[in-house]
Amino acid sequence: QVQLVESGGGLVQPGGSLRLSCAASGGLFITYVMGWYRQAPGKQRELVADITSGGTTVYGDSVKGRFTISRDNAKKTVDLQMNSLKPDDTAVYYCNCRRGREGYWGQGTQVTISS
Repeated sequence: QVQLVESGGGLVQPGGSLRLSCAASGGLFITYVMGWYRQAPGKQRELVADITSGGTTVYGDSVKGRFTISRDNAKKTVDLQMNSLKPDDTAVYYCNCRRGREGYWGQGTQVTISS
């Protein structure tokens, strides 16, 4: 069983930056693909970015060039640096880890982009 705890959400003006962090406990961290997903009201949950233990990354099309995912295998954390934020980035952001059919979610953190 893996527990994931997100932090760093909040209210930011358009064009601003925010950094989310997710701390994992339990499980063997380096064996999991870590990721960030988001869900806006009335929309399906979508992939923001994920990263393997070796550092290979995948980004959703809407965040490419603006967001950067990183992980620290020693600290068991995964971060999401979000720059040039837009109102469309407003959503609840969830940390995720997966390994084969096994997967876990954090409780989510609200990110709101508004002037």
